[in-house]
Amino acid sequence: MPFFSRKLYTPFSKIFSRRPDSSRFQPAANKDSKNGLGEVVGVDPPPYAAVVADSEASYLHPVVAPLDTVSSFPFSPAAVDIRYGTDNDYSFLSRFDTIFLVDDSGSMAGRSWKEAEEAIAAITPICTQYDCDGLDIYFLNHSSAFDESGGYPNIKSPRAVQQIFRSVKPRGMTPVGQRLRQILLPYLPRVQKMMANMNEYGRLRNPELEVRPINIIVITDGAFSDDAESVILKAAKTLEQCDAIPWQIGIQFFQIGTDIAAQKYLEQLDDNLGKAARNDNIRDIVDTVPWKGQAGRTLSGDGILKVVLGAVNKRHDRRRVEHT
Repeated sequence: MPFFSRKLYTPFSKIFSRRPDSSRFQPAANKDSKNGLGEVVGVDPPPYAAVVADSEASYLHPVVAPLDTVSSFPFSPAAVDIRYGTDNDYSFLSRFDTIFLVDDSGSMAGRSWKEAEEAIAAITPICTQYDCDGLDIYFLNHSSAFDESGGYPNIKSPRAVQQIFRSVKPRGMTPVGQRLRQILLPYLPRVQKMMANMNEYGRLRNPELEVRPINIIVITDGAFSDDAESVILKAAKTLEQCDAIPWQIGIQFFQIGTDIAAQKYLEQLDDNLGKAARNDNIRDIVDTVPWKGQAGRTLSGDGILKVVLGAVNKRHDRRRVEHT
């Protein structure tokens, strides 16, 4: 993500393709290249949209990039065809940076770990189709040695997802609050600076201060071992105080597995955050999904994106209501 500085090491860092910080505002190089996995990506896709001076439109309504030509890895979830929904259902991904925060506590070992890997691998080419930066992956306990943020930014292929997951061994606790704070800490000041630069018409005076909205998709199988609620509420208050757009930050919690206690915990978290938002007159930036609570469904890329789309639409609808 552009709000982290990069420090790469070899050889493992060559797996992941990265972009310079200025790529949000400059056209991509128009040449054949490889993505570090030996996959020819051909002509780089254009950026989301040219940034227009004094305009809010570029970060609210970027132009959808054409289908990227990153070669696909033979992966079973890739058979889930979610790229061609009605009216380009997933074109909303072009407006956001997509971040996965994955529970790598000890209880995730085994089937849940594989399920999370396959779901993210299925989503990766779809995200790359609409966002040439790909997606970012973070874990609760494991930190990447190849990036200052501790995450894996700009992942663009199922094969890269597979390699990352196979390099991480689930162990430890479930510190969701701590990891969310580390992700949001450098992001929120940039949002505040952007909003302070808006003119009286809600347009950016300096387009280089533009900050793309983010969706943080948290995949977990149990109750948290720290206070995520306070971190989320503080972020929501910050967004409210600087009058950021309602969809600047969205956080979706997906329960994986069949733990009833975990399901109740997430439901209670959702209730508590909703009540706090209403009582303090701040935005609700969280949606929770007890995934296996219905007919034994497994986590899937299609299901995740549909829920994220619903959450984005909900926040768009809320803004329309507020302005009528």
